[in-house]
Amino acid sequence: MLRWIRQQLGFDPPHQSETRTIYVANRFPQHGHYVPQRFADNRIISSKYTIWNFVPKNLFEQFRRIANFYFLIIFLVQLMIDTPTSPVTSGLPLFFVITVTAIKQGYEDWLRHKADNEVNGAPVFVVRSGSLVQTRSKNIRVGDIVRVAKDETFPVDLVLLSSDRPDGTCHITTASLDGETNLKTHYSVAETSVCQSVSQLEALQAVVECQQPDADLYRFVGRMTVTQQGEEIVRPLGPENLLLRGARLKNTKEIFGVAVYTGMESKMALNYKCKSQKRSAVEKSMNTFLIIYLGILLFEAILSTILKYAWQAEDEWDEPFYNQKTEQERNSSPILKFISDFLAFLVLYNFIIPISLYVTVEMQKFLGSFFIGWDLDLYHEESDQKAQVNTSDLNEELGQVEYVFTDKTGTLTENEMQFRECSINGTKYREVNGKLVPEGMTDDSPDGSTPHLVIHLLSLLTYTHNVHIHSSQCCHQEVTHRLLPSFPVVSFAQIGEELLFLKAVSLCHTVHISYDQPDCPVGGGDPFSHANGFSSSHMEYYASSPDEKALVEAAKRIGVAFTGSNGDTMEIKTFGKSEKYKLLHLLEFDADRRRMSVILQTPSGGQVLFTKGAESAILPFTTSGEIEKTRLHVDEFALKGLRTLVVACRHFSPEEYIDVDRRLNAARTALQQREERLQEAFSYIERDLQLLGATGVEDKLQDKVQETIEALRLAGIKVWVLTGDKHETAVSVSLSCGHFHRTMNILELLQQRSDNECAEQLRRLARRIKEDHVIQHGLVVDGASLSLALREHEKLFMEVCKNVSAVLCCRMAPLQKAKVVRLLKTSPEKPITLAIGDGANDVSMIQEAHVGIGIMGKEGRQAVRNSDYAIARFKFLAKLLLVHGHFYYIRIATLVQYFFYKNVCFITPQFLYQFFCLFSQQTLYDSVYLTLYNICFTSLPILVYSLFEQLVHPHVLQSKPGLYRDISKNSLLSFRTFLYWTLLGFCHAFIFFFGSYILMGEDTTLMGNGQMFGNWTFGTLVFTVMVITVTLKLALETHFWTWMHHFVTWGSIAFYFIFSLFYGGIIWPFLHTQDMYFVFVQLLSSGSAWFAIIIIVITCLFPDVVKKVMYRHLFPTSTQTSQSLSASQAQALSCVESLCCYQHGQSGCSRLARLLEHMTGQCKASANSCQASSRSNRSWSDTENFYSNDRSILTLSPIEASHC
Repeated sequence: MLRWIRQQLGFDPPHQSETRTIYVANRFPQHGHYVPQRFADNRIISSKYTIWNFVPKNLFEQFRRIANFYFLIIFLVQLMIDTPTSPVTSGLPLFFVITVTAIKQGYEDWLRHKADNEVNGAPVFVVRSGSLVQTRSKNIRVGDIVRVAKDETFPVDLVLLSSDRPDGTCHITTASLDGETNLKTHYSVAETSVCQSVSQLEALQAVVECQQPDADLYRFVGRMTVTQQGEEIVRPLGPENLLLRGARLKNTKEIFGVAVYTGMESKMALNYKCKSQKRSAVEKSMNTFLIIYLGILLFEAILSTILKYAWQAEDEWDEPFYNQKTEQERNSSPILKFISDFLAFLVLYNFIIPISLYVTVEMQKFLGSFFIGWDLDLYHEESDQKAQVNTSDLNEELGQVEYVFTDKTGTLTENEMQFRECSINGTKYREVNGKLVPEGMTDDSPDGSTPHLVIHLLSLLTYTHNVHIHSSQCCHQEVTHRLLPSFPVVSFAQIGEELLFLKAVSLCHTVHISYDQPDCPVGGGDPFSHANGFSSSHMEYYASSPDEKALVEAAKRIGVAFTGSNGDTMEIKTFGKSEKYKLLHLLEFDADRRRMSVILQTPSGGQVLFTKGAESAILPFTTSGEIEKTRLHVDEFALKGLRTLVVACRHFSPEEYIDVDRRLNAARTALQQREERLQEAFSYIERDLQLLGATGVEDKLQDKVQETIEALRLAGIKVWVLTGDKHETAVSVSLSCGHFHRTMNILELLQQRSDNECAEQLRRLARRIKEDHVIQHGLVVDGASLSLALREHEKLFMEVCKNVSAVLCCRMAPLQKAKVVRLLKTSPEKPITLAIGDGANDVSMIQEAHVGIGIMGKEGRQAVRNSDYAIARFKFLAKLLLVHGHFYYIRIATLVQYFFYKNVCFITPQFLYQFFCLFSQQTLYDSVYLTLYNICFTSLPILVYSLFEQLVHPHVLQSKPGLYRDISKNSLLSFRTFLYWTLLGFCHAFIFFFGSYILMGEDTTLMGNGQMFGNWTFGTLVFTVMVITVTLKLALETHFWTWMHHFVTWGSIAFYFIFSLFYGGIIWPFLHTQDMYFVFVQLLSSGSAWFAIIIIVITCLFPDVVKKVMYRHLFPTSTQTSQSLSASQAQALSCVESLCCYQHGQSGCSRLARLLEHMTGQCKASANSCQASSRSNRSWSDTENFYSNDRSILTLSPIEASHC
């Protein structure tokens, strides 16, 4: 119980040791003083609160907000001292905001608890006491042996012990962890793989030693000690032995594994990290404005206090005959009296700080974020993926982006690789119809004659040599190809190297094969199956890298096919002839080495290493082969925009292999510094390589990438491409996608070797830009040069980058991408940055930028999980920024300014009133009006405005990207705009107060029954004028009118009148005093009061109307010009169908619209009315899919009122 309490309070001590020891089946040693380690239980807790800590924890978090804490202080002051207003006036709004936020957060946490209970209560099978026992997931303990069946998810992190397969392997998918849908093979150690029954597992004596829990999904260091017949056998454990919680078992009947990490210590749970808190520019401006208004509040309170004592310096006003002081008041301390009066004035004016601003902004962001998911323009039909919002706090930041940092592969390109060319032994080949054709030759073989064989490759024989090959047409026959007169003469050794290259491509990979595919028609199956005498119509390759899959499929088409692996045996068919290789070691790919290798035992018994990787990671370690020719070919491939890989091999002597095997085993069984020791072993092995050749794979551009980049450029957004590809490939893709123009002068900062050399090159580039300032420049930087530039010459590098039109950074490591983003982000101008990528290597960049966007691509879901927004294609970025970003920014900017404006209008008459009541702290408004002004009377119109306002039609915003510049650099929340709204609020407040005073103050006998006006009548008149004026002021700011705008605008004014009539017209028994009884009814009975209301409202708003008309005609902005052009598209909508009709009149209601249908009973025939009123001639059937490039929840069509 004590430990549970410590866990709940977060005081549970961390693990004392760096490793943990796990006894399989919890078979603890019986001798000695063994103290079992304490491990977490298997409960998953994603919730934030418990029933015990919800209230204190939630209150603590809410009162960390300055505005909430400020109102709490005001409320406490009202309770402690005699203040002019009731504590209810501050307490009720504060209670409302705190309660609404707490209910929202409590409901969200209740959903998390519900999901946790489903997961924790799921049935599982564990081996206990010699039998298979069913229990709940939360009851699994570290050391338990767990059975998992096919298509089930793993309930804990397990080390695989055995499977139903003889080799002890299993296939899994990790789509729920990283989004990768390919099958991955995991392995058990040989000593446990034979334990396939419960009795055998119960008798197993094994101990697992491994590292303590780590969030890295791809890192696991451990070893297993198995005791057999008194002998201890030690085997290394790595990521390939660990089955992660959340992954799913595939193509395997069942497996048994031992639990090593449970509950919140599992790798999946450790990845439940909170996103780093990003704050938008609007939020920062809002906090600045709050501080300014706090200054205004303090100034007014101090001034009022000083003026009160200045006024009371005269005896006649200090103690008038009608308000004699008590003895206690006469003897009280002047300092305490001054502080008390100051606090009283602070309470009186505190409503100038809008407490409801925060809750309104939260609601606007939360509800507004749904529009991104509902936008059909951002829906990708092929992959059935819609845009998703991971955080709604940054919606308005989409309208402020100045720099876009984008990955290349999978973001600008499709990440669908197609093999195009290769270089073998210094000769270039291209693939034509499944054949390798040497450069300069054509594929002139008649169709059907030995299809899919390396005809031209094998034609490279001397006049007298014959080669035995097998095809579907001539199995077991000798096929003789004689050298054509134009062919060069080569030797058998070269033929061996060329076949060795194809074998290396077929064997050096981590590709898996699935045979679970449905039957395919013969005509649509793989034709290679006929050419090589075996059927593969049920075989499909799965790979974690699209490059690997493309290369293995290409080798299969050419004639060297990987047909599968069984344990540590890999099988290939070379033109139909089966060959088996034993996999001795796999040297996994990592970002530092940038290569991967396999060590195999050949059918003849020798040992060979095949390796492939980037040319910069392979060529420096090669000692033989056509190195220079291959280097030239790699550069040529890159210039064509192909992704390049270099392939090499190394043959080991028996003595060399014994040394290699010893080094690898020692490194892999180490528990300390395993990664460093493995890197040393890999470097020792991957040297003295024989170069075999290189491959060129094409990754085609995504649709509309060029148009998107051009639109961003016209919007004033600079695009930087950050990629790990080599220089030539990256430049070629940049040119093809429009990032670089053909007329652009390309500047290079490449292969810099020292700080001085880098600095000198940067100065040369800066001078050249100044000299050729007329033309556009593009800059290309590689990773090595970038490291030097960022180390000592940041300012010089930034100066060059800011003066060029486009920047391309190639050969970039993931952390370098984040450093570049941080460099721009923290520069003196502090521009708003956006990073977009699709892979795990883009996560650091996405998290570093102000706005991070993940692409739902083929490289997993790490980028999507760590992003703020996720879209399926790069082309959707244009609408996300130019339309949604534009709308979100203008909406929330107006919301913030309007809130401060209406609160200045609200509280300034209260300040002015003190000059007429001897600063006696008499309130002008009734306490109920003080409380409900921001909560009820003026809240809904601005909320609806902030959800639906559209200054310009969405299609106009997309067709004119330059309109994005009008809102850049937080222009709508600049100090000038803030000053305008604040001064406007003060002006209107003066008109409210003095207008009412002039019209009503001198002649107080204006009641219908001849009674005199009192202070409550005067205050109510000011309040009535104020509510009408601030509501109509927002109506003047509204450009896009729907029925909802009309409903809340006129409904708010009507609600105020109805509420006031009921509040003042009835004696409420639960109210101690009712100063407002019959005040409002008598006020409305006076014709003079109505006249005053109309005159004051017109006086306030008429100058604003004149100003808007004059500025629009004399000094129109580009946005206002576009408004007039798109007026026909932006007409007011008059029914619920405004939320469910799309641009061309097709039917289909959004979720919100369907909800409103049920509530209002409208939109009965949405399809017919929408189609009838649409301006498009196209009609849509009810069964047709409405997903095209111009339909959106935001592109609304005009609806005739008669249709509702």
